[in-house]
Amino acid sequence: MSDSEQKKLEERTSRAEKEAKAIEEELSKLEKGDLSYIGDSQLDKLLTENEKLKHRLAILENAIKVETSGSSGTSKKTNLKRPNLITDFKSVEGNVCVIDELKNVFEVAIASAYPYLEKPPVAITLSGNNPKFGDYQCNSAMGISQLLKAKNIKSNPREVANNILNKAPTSPLIERIEVAGAGFLNIFVNKAFTEHVLNSILRFGVKPPPVKKERVIVDFSSPNIAKEMHVGHLRSTIIGDSICRVLEFLDYDVLRINHLGDWGTQFGMLIAHLQDKFPNFKTHSPPISDLQAFYKESKKRFDEDEEFKKRAYACVVKLQSHESDYITAWKLICEVSRQEFQKIYDRLDIKIIDRGESFYHDRMHVVVKLLKEKGFLEEDEGRLIMWADEKREGIPLTVVKSDGGYTYDTSDMAAIRQRVEEEKGDRFIYVTDAGQQTHFVLIDACARRAGILKDDQKVEFVGFGVVLGEDKKKFKTRSGDTIKLIDLLDEGLKRSLDKLVEKGRDKVLTPEELKQAQEAVAYGCIKYADLSHNRVNDYVFSFDKMLDDKGNTAVYLLYALTRIRSIARTAQVSLEQLLAEAKKTGLKFNHESEWKLAKVLLRFPEIILKVSKDLYLHSLCEYLYEISSAFTEFYDKCYCVEKDKEGKIVNIIYERLMLCEVTARIMEKALEILGIKTVSKM
Repeated sequence: MSDSEQKKLEERTSRAEKEAKAIEEELSKLEKGDLSYIGDSQLDKLLTENEKLKHRLAILENAIKVETSGSSGTSKKTNLKRPNLITDFKSVEGNVCVIDELKNVFEVAIASAYPYLEKPPVAITLSGNNPKFGDYQCNSAMGISQLLKAKNIKSNPREVANNILNKAPTSPLIERIEVAGAGFLNIFVNKAFTEHVLNSILRFGVKPPPVKKERVIVDFSSPNIAKEMHVGHLRSTIIGDSICRVLEFLDYDVLRINHLGDWGTQFGMLIAHLQDKFPNFKTHSPPISDLQAFYKESKKRFDEDEEFKKRAYACVVKLQSHESDYITAWKLICEVSRQEFQKIYDRLDIKIIDRGESFYHDRMHVVVKLLKEKGFLEEDEGRLIMWADEKREGIPLTVVKSDGGYTYDTSDMAAIRQRVEEEKGDRFIYVTDAGQQTHFVLIDACARRAGILKDDQKVEFVGFGVVLGEDKKKFKTRSGDTIKLIDLLDEGLKRSLDKLVEKGRDKVLTPEELKQAQEAVAYGCIKYADLSHNRVNDYVFSFDKMLDDKGNTAVYLLYALTRIRSIARTAQVSLEQLLAEAKKTGLKFNHESEWKLAKVLLRFPEIILKVSKDLYLHSLCEYLYEISSAFTEFYDKCYCVEKDKEGKIVNIIYERLMLCEVTARIMEKALEILGIKTVSKM
């Protein structure tokens, strides 16, 4: 510090100390004096002044501490680094998260108003539907008032709100801030800023908000080899794919893993049955596409024939010893399964990398050796187990069975280690049914105890409820069998075509357009029905509700989107013409319904960031429905194209067509993230 800076610091400290001393003397006079001659109203004024002086004294004392600690260079600084604020919205593209920027603004305001409070709350929420309460609210005043009370500083929330308002830095996002009620800060978004952001989307497309790039590994779908995918795999596959799409949109480095059940004792009976039924399998590929029937046949023999059971166990030993004939048989069975799985993934547009339990087989030996060497394994009735902590509470992992074999626990420990050390992952997401949560919490705890996972690496369990039939029981066929996923998709195609024909779409669409609409509706309605529910809850599978064109359904949203796209076609305005007009005038919001829709569209980055953090996709579905509802209100009240009595176009309001285009782009991007294909005509 230079001599001049040191001198200024000493002068500021001296002034603060003098003011503090004067306040202390004033307080002493008030507290020791005879107040009996003073009237009630005057006494109230003096007591109020007393509290204000105490408040001011606390601020000054803290300021002295900050100044002196800053000069000594030995005391720890209490002030955190101030966030960088947007100062000119013209430098912003259409990807700013408004709620995050408002948090930054109010973090600065609160830190300036109350520098002596440690971690004061910065609570920003979306306002309700009443425009007089603003677009967002800062609700920090109540919490800060409580913190002040704990420090014996009397202050009411409204006074706190005014202090925050006085310290709030100017922001191009904010038109104005008003204090309301008991201490709410109502925030009104700047219209010029919103126009700029949506114009950017019109010019450059829908861009992701900036995030710190991470390597994310998502484990989802995970069917078992030799078993057909059924309705139980539906949720993991759909939810996992959409989570990947959210993170990929944000430009995270995402690895999509299909943790296939392709190893274990069941392969002994499958190989033995293959040898008996198709003895020339090595030279002629057998027709076992119906693996479900093949599996049932081998299981029946395994349960009923002791000689076959012995052969099956012998086959397991030879497979695990990597004898070539048995590896060939195993690969054949796996390949047939993968081809059947791929038919489902292709229809649902799912990209995924198969990596079965067999991939980790050699790595399991390594992880067991590591855990032994570190002293984490202990013997328990012939097994080797590992506890999550030294207290030995709850359930342990079974790392090695009494017969020396490995378990799911072993393969999952080997998998997490491989994903940390070889894949260099930062974040690990497991998408499975809610019943497996305890298992993955235990894997997380044991991996951390063993030093495999570090503090900055995050394991997230994305659990979900079960699919129910309309009778509110587990979704099954009438005979009680689990419903095959391929049959469910076929039924969806049939019903969606029936719905389109019922609406006469077969008469106005070409055969190719009808097929595209049929697939978009069928697969879209199945995906959306799942994703639009809070994933932790069970949900009722009903084609009738899924295919309803009213309410929060994929069909309604797809129709809404095609309707928006048809407006420009009706006006005979090309995208090139629209962009040329945009360069001249840009978007302007003059009608209340235009402004209301624009503010909904502005929140897209906010919703995407929320979903990327909490992994609840129903928030994005609710947002899509909110967009379509706001657009309907706008379209009902605002003409985009004006026609005369003969139906001839007499006026085109280009600014409203621009708003239609931005709405369509954001809806298309949101539907794409949900894995739902859109069509230009329906």
